[in-house]
Amino acid sequence: MLKNLNLKQKFTILLLVILTFGLSLTGFALSSLLRENAKQDISSTGIMLIQTMSSVRKYTSDQVNPKLVDKLATEFLPQTVPGYSAREVFEVLRKTTDYRDFFYKEATLNPTNLRDKADGFETDIVEQFRNKSDLKEVSGFRSIPGGDIFYIARPLAVSEQSCLVCHSVPEAAPQSMISLYGAANGFGWKLNEIVGAQIISVPAKNVINKANQSSLLIILIVSAIFIATILLVNLFLNRQIVMPLKRMTRIAEEVSTGHMEVEFEQISNDEIGNLARAFKRMQLSLEMAMKRIKRTQGSIGDYNNS
Repeated sequence: MLKNLNLKQKFTILLLVILTFGLSLTGFALSSLLRENAKQDISSTGIMLIQTMSSVRKYTSDQVNPKLVDKLATEFLPQTVPGYSAREVFEVLRKTTDYRDFFYKEATLNPTNLRDKADGFETDIVEQFRNKSDLKEVSGFRSIPGGDIFYIARPLAVSEQSCLVCHSVPEAAPQSMISLYGAANGFGWKLNEIVGAQIISVPAKNVINKANQSSLLIILIVSAIFIATILLVNLFLNRQIVMPLKRMTRIAEEVSTGHMEVEFEQISNDEIGNLARAFKRMQLSLEMAMKRIKRTQGSIGDYNNS
């Protein structure tokens, strides 16, 4: 098939094959790189938020709780609970447009406040932390009806003895807390036991889509550049190689039929110019040979006549 094509067509096919292979390889590498960068950006956002919520928890535990602990006998204030404070602060953050699709939860297997009850997915994460004491963080992507999200989870353990005042047995808990939440949930905790997990959910759909759009845009730009390169190469090939070769072919055909007045014009000093010069020497040699033949034929004719 290729032998029936002209030189320009062969070069075009070769360049198209290179374009297809190059774009496939570039597209795959670029897409992987941009998606990885997107994941790192999402992960950095999640880590920053979960560390911020941990700071809110520590502030509540160290500075707010001691100031209000004396009021627990008459009134239970949820604001003294680190997990409650962190969740409320994050809900304020979610009221801004940029963070409305973010979510924070201290998913607990047996919480006092049932809004913190771990669902099936969250329970699996908590069980991972309970089964592997050296596991400090779990992260990954998951699909939910609202779109793909990236989550980061860290274990929540009963790290202080003071936590057991409210979570050991109902009898030891403040009556004000029992009146607010009841005595059915949030008890039986033990010191250093992992009872839940901090989980930050970061929307990933928009970031991944932007990465894909950027990848597509770059591929389109590269394609346009390569197509322009193909056109320029074809133009150069046509002017510098194909047209001179066609001209030499036409002159060679004329010379072969005895038209010695035509000349092979050397318009460059490259290989095409060298070829034209070689054809010109061949033309001169052929012209000299034909003159000798004519002289020889003329001498033979004169000899026969005599």
